[in-house]
Amino acid sequence: MPLATPWMRVHAISDIPVSALVDHNIRLVLVDRDNTCVPGDASSAPASVAAWIDRVKAASIAVCFVSNNFHSAQVEASAQELGISRVDHAMKPAPFALWHACKRMGVPRSQTVLIGDQVFTDLMAARLAGIPSILVDPQSTKELWYTRIFRQMEKLALKDTSYHQAAPSTPEASAAHLAEKPVCPLQDAH
Repeated sequence: MPLATPWMRVHAISDIPVSALVDHNIRLVLVDRDNTCVPGDASSAPASVAAWIDRVKAASIAVCFVSNNFHSAQVEASAQELGISRVDHAMKPAPFALWHACKRMGVPRSQTVLIGDQVFTDLMAARLAGIPSILVDPQSTKELWYTRIFRQMEKLALKDTSYHQAAPSTPEASAAHLAEKPVCPLQDAH
């Protein structure tokens, strides 16, 4: 499997079915902060992200920021606002911060997923750490100059990656959809 292949790809973090996390025995969600949870042109997460994180926590799944952001006060403020843990100065794509977060939270990598918006930091860090990843679209176009360059390379890396389809609204379609759960590469490998 290439380093850039996510377990799931969605438009926004709030599009991730919490039931899919529960179905795959995920007990820890590691999330990138900047442009995954908090838009690049904002200081706090939108209500839809906060509501999704609340649903994840209600399902007894821990949530922890793993952010490359060097502005610790910003990361801490967002973590407190959302009621989650944090690891900043992560240095992704190095996997060390992900391993540290798993150890701190007391959850094995096999029951962890990382959610992020960048292929060459978030997805690669997850792959190197042995953790499945979920790719979301960036929430804002306001980004650092070098991130804009990487976004062009991401288009090439993701050309064959499709988006996860939301659960259908009818009971009959929902039953068929539930029978076709996404495959979590690490758990299916064991």
